[in-house]
Amino acid sequence: MFVLPAVGAFISVSPCRTPGPAARVPAAPALPSVSLIGARSGTGARAMASPSVFVSFPIPVSAPTSAPPSETPKHTNRLSKEKSSYLLQHAHNPVDWYPWGQEAFDKAKSEDKPIFLSVGYSTCHWCHVMERESFEDEEVGKILSKNFVCIKVDREERPDVDKVYMTFVQATSGGGGWPMSVWLTPDLKPFIGGTYFPPRDSGRRPGLKTVLLRIIEQWQSSRETLESSGERVLEALRKGTEISASPGETLPSGPDVANRCYQQLAHSYEEEYGGFREAPKFPSPVNLMFLMSFWAVNRASSEGAEALRMVLHTLRMMAQGGIHDHVAQGFHRYSTDSSWHVPHFEKMLYDQGQLAVTYITAYQVSGERIFADVARDVLLYVSRDLSDMSGGFYSAEDADSFPTVESIEKREGAFCVWTAGEIRELLPDIVKGATGAITQANIFMHHYGVKEQGNVDPAQDPHGELQGQNVLIVRYSVELTAAHFGISVDRLSELLSDARAKLAEVRRARPPPHLDTKMLASWNGLMLSGFARVGAVLGDKALLERAERAACFLREHLWDEEGQRILHSCYRGDNMEVEQAASPIAGFLDDYAFVVCGLLDLFEATQRVHWLQWAEELQLRQDQLFWDSQGSGYFCSDPSDPTLLLALKQDQDGAEPSANSVSAMNLLRLSHHTGRQDWIQRSQQLLTAFSDRLIKVPVALPDMVRSVMAQHYTLKQIVICGQPDAEDTASLISCVNSLFLPHKVLMLADGNTEGFLYQRLPILSTLVSQDGKATAYVCENFACALPVTCPQELRRLLLE
Repeated sequence: MFVLPAVGAFISVSPCRTPGPAARVPAAPALPSVSLIGARSGTGARAMASPSVFVSFPIPVSAPTSAPPSETPKHTNRLSKEKSSYLLQHAHNPVDWYPWGQEAFDKAKSEDKPIFLSVGYSTCHWCHVMERESFEDEEVGKILSKNFVCIKVDREERPDVDKVYMTFVQATSGGGGWPMSVWLTPDLKPFIGGTYFPPRDSGRRPGLKTVLLRIIEQWQSSRETLESSGERVLEALRKGTEISASPGETLPSGPDVANRCYQQLAHSYEEEYGGFREAPKFPSPVNLMFLMSFWAVNRASSEGAEALRMVLHTLRMMAQGGIHDHVAQGFHRYSTDSSWHVPHFEKMLYDQGQLAVTYITAYQVSGERIFADVARDVLLYVSRDLSDMSGGFYSAEDADSFPTVESIEKREGAFCVWTAGEIRELLPDIVKGATGAITQANIFMHHYGVKEQGNVDPAQDPHGELQGQNVLIVRYSVELTAAHFGISVDRLSELLSDARAKLAEVRRARPPPHLDTKMLASWNGLMLSGFARVGAVLGDKALLERAERAACFLREHLWDEEGQRILHSCYRGDNMEVEQAASPIAGFLDDYAFVVCGLLDLFEATQRVHWLQWAEELQLRQDQLFWDSQGSGYFCSDPSDPTLLLALKQDQDGAEPSANSVSAMNLLRLSHHTGRQDWIQRSQQLLTAFSDRLIKVPVALPDMVRSVMAQHYTLKQIVICGQPDAEDTASLISCVNSLFLPHKVLMLADGNTEGFLYQRLPILSTLVSQDGKATAYVCENFACALPVTCPQELRRLLLE
């Protein structure tokens, strides 16, 4: 930790944090005591499924991020010309903000000024707090504008920039989060970093003004010391973050790595409410998907049974908890407590995509309808509230909103919470047949834990924003609630469904939270997987059509045909059209990996070969742009970009899986779909580069562990020979989709020997239908079991 002399501060507030195991960072070298770290990571400011009905996609309209101005803004800076919602939120600060780019870099060099880099995102609660407290302050604005070149970055728009400087902050403070505040030399080298800074000094914690004045003083008096200390940290980071395969190194053992990952997760598992820590609790789909894959190959063992128990219990508790929006569907970002009750209320697209896949996988594994209902519930939310009419998906919904249309100050969770009085007023009807003079409100309040004084523990409400409010959480099963009031389960379900609909109608009249209408290729890829996987398992054509609309959106708006590259982002314009930035941002590794995965899921769900062809095309481009030919594995961003001081390979599966983890499986799947053996080898090389991490701390990379397991157990090719629209073909495909088979690829051989699949996989020409019926072949290492035509026989074969 760096300490600012005479101020000596370490601010322990960094609520817009990122989950997961601590990032692997090197120990920082001994540094002079001229620097300061602002914050370490901390917690945020803070049932069952709704009916499985799928609806059309109305286009939501976002609320303004603040009360409408009564007059022309006093200040306007360069951010007013940007497309990012986050940058536009700061367009009228009294700070001379620049976007990340050459104009700012040139100014810093020509004026020989340090750079103040501020990184956040539009739905980050504490980013809003720091803006309101500091960046809207005239005095702070003058200090910043006069003495620094101020650059504002949307971390979702420029994840490459965020990763580099977050690595620095984590290495020098032991934690990280957003807003992130970093001071750089004119050649972009960091020398001081932190996260949230309060506006004023408090005890031993310095306010932002104090920090700025001290940095100005030291820039003038001790600049060489500042620069040399930052350079030493950077050099340590370059060495410490290097990931490469050593000569002669081999792939780690799949079972050994998987067993160690299971043990590490079991050690951190929280028995009562599920999840993998006490609090705050994140959904962590990567952990849950690994555990289901572990169960799939260890079904007969006690460890396998325990892995499955951990997953299903966690998913049930999350579905019942306040992290799940029981009125308007979808999941909030994380829970501030251990019981999944009080969430941090923002909703992120990447969570919805991964959770839809996780819940539908739990349905495949368990057969319990509740998990399929929750998966539909997630897709209902995304279809209604995060969908653009172009087919793309918006990034996020804010945690904060105005409590009423007259309010001038936002509160976290205002859109989602309820007082007991509101519930009573909305649900006054007496329930006929119930024990006593019971109203619908009585039943609803009992089932969802609504209390007269509110049900939020003050410890989960540091700013008093939820005082007297209730976050709905399922307290009893429908059977217990029905028995308590002397009514049938069916009658109770009707009453609760009707009550939720009434609450939803009231919520629609409230000022909605800000909607970040930025559309990211990477997160759209994750959501594409969600619609494709759920649609395939449930045999729901509407979901598959929505998935194809998303893929068409990606092709039309985020694929640069001329440059043969993915574009990272696009935006909803004022007239609801899709817009691109003046200088479009080239796609990063995440964009390619997540879109390729989504296209592979869509191909297997629809068997439309053009999606597989595009996936192959994107994988080839990804290899050209990001593959490390020296050390193996993929760089997160273009390694030739001179503005990025570190060439990083992300070695952690956190809120989103590492793109290297996803790529390892993409390569394996593509090799079996296309016959390209070199991609199997590339997948093995990638995994070998990460072998040290996989062997020692596999819990940091549970999604990559799944790829190591897939290499060990090899993928099965399930080939269905039959006519695409025939009923018997559909029955066999439905049988495959009903099962969770983590190590398989599925393809339809329709007899078109001139087609893409037959040209790439000559073995398909030897597989034919039996007796005029659709026929399934299960092949492994290009050797196939005897063909079957009966779904029950296919099921038995697949489960052997």
